[in-house]
Amino acid sequence: MKLGDRGEGSIHPNGKGWIACRYFGGKRHRKTFSTQEKAKAQLKKWRREIDGERFVGPVKERVTVDELLDYRLEQLKTDGAKSIPSAECHMEHIRAAFGHTRAVNLTPTHIRRYTSDRQKAGAANATIDNELIELRAAYNLALEDELLTRMPKVPMVGNHKIRTGFFTVAEFMGVVGHLEKPVNDVAMFAYLVPWRKSEVLCLGWANIDREAREIRLDETKGDTEDERGRVVEYEAGGEVDQLIERRWAARQYERPDGTTAVSEYVFHRGGRPVVDIRKRWIAACTAAKLPGGRLFHDLRRTGVRDLIRAGVNQAAAMSISGHKTDSVFRRYNIIDAKDRREGLERVQAYRARQPTKRNVEDMAG
Repeated sequence: MKLGDRGEGSIHPNGKGWIACRYFGGKRHRKTFSTQEKAKAQLKKWRREIDGERFVGPVKERVTVDELLDYRLEQLKTDGAKSIPSAECHMEHIRAAFGHTRAVNLTPTHIRRYTSDRQKAGAANATIDNELIELRAAYNLALEDELLTRMPKVPMVGNHKIRTGFFTVAEFMGVVGHLEKPVNDVAMFAYLVPWRKSEVLCLGWANIDREAREIRLDETKGDTEDERGRVVEYEAGGEVDQLIERRWAARQYERPDGTTAVSEYVFHRGGRPVVDIRKRWIAACTAAKLPGGRLFHDLRRTGVRDLIRAGVNQAAAMSISGHKTDSVFRRYNIIDAKDRREGLERVQAYRARQPTKRNVEDMAG
């Protein structure tokens, strides 16, 4: 039995009731209903959705948010992205809130409610936005690969307070002294070489040439700061060299069957890469009695700041840290009250060296 004009679909009875059938995008879509009226209503609903480009087939309708996030992680692994640990971390709360929700049913209202709940739980706006970025990226990928035909608008929080935290030498040594192995070496490396946490944790021995004393970060597709890769050279006997040799000596581990193996990762636990250090980091900062605490990412800000204050030119500093743009780099080059005072003192000292009287004869000549 047909409904309306040709191409608008059809309904017909079967042993269990009535089937509504419609072709769209070269595929047949079917649904079974208990009555003829409900089957007709479904055809009309499909027509409205197609006219509004909101049609969703039965397969797409069943896709969950969890499955979208899994699909994005698989793509990140295929791309060889270094940001997989941070992406998984940012997805945790999204999964807890929406994991079993059908992707087509998620709305901006649900997302705004999620944002409100996370803020009440004490999450920073920047953290919430990082979580929503992963959600939005998962939907965009699903659209690109035609797993979905539409996605909800993902309203971001914005209005972030830019972090300005950094460590003095004494503060850092106080924190690292409360960290156990190998997390203390993870922190020390990030303090000496201002890379992202994900880049440090994923560092493997394949990235290090001990004879040439070079650390190479491979080219990463989608790396927002350095798509060409990075090379950091270090001096023999220096702090970086000592740390690398210490980790080289600790690369062996014992398997459950009692045999010995060698880890491919510089920072590992039982051969597996160190992934989550958040609780240990917070505990160490608390034990060191740092006012307001510090983020692990503050080590990256500290490294950039100290490179500039040590007299390293900006181009060289950016090649070490991996920043591609001056604007982002300047945000990491944090200026505090002491810097401003020293700046004024240098101006005053400069002016004090200048003549206090004009040479009228020179001006006349």
